[in-house]
Amino acid sequence: MPELEALLTDVQDPLTYEERLYRLSYQSWKIYELQGLMREIARLLAAIAPEGSSFSSAFQELLDACPGEVRFEATHNEAWTQHTRVFVEAFLHTKFFLEMAVTYSRRLAAPPTEGLPFGRAALLCLYGLR
Repeated sequence: MPELEALLTDVQDPLTYEERLYRLSYQSWKIYELQGLMREIARLLAAIAPEGSSFSSAFQELLDACPGEVRFEATHNEAWTQHTRVFVEAFLHTKFFLEMAVTYSRRLAAPPTEGLPFGRAALLCLYGLR
């Protein structure tokens, strides 16, 4: 849990989250730095997966669409979103699941008595448990 919380703090820092996504609009090579962060989040999410479970096929498809570490090249500016969309989308999804993992590990020591919160349900879906 401390590792998840520390990573979430880093991800939510405006110099990480806001600044990096600003770089998408500005067409800056710094957006490519999201790839490493996305992979680190995915690694931690995999590490906390319940025994015998793996990522849902939809989430795994997002991760698999990222073709290794893509390096910026000047020619990418000609088709900017084609080169950046895949890892930005994967980053936003991994960030969401990191937030939900931290939020619901803090809030739910026992199953909810009324309805299942959407974030908790999303985590169950992430691991193919719902």
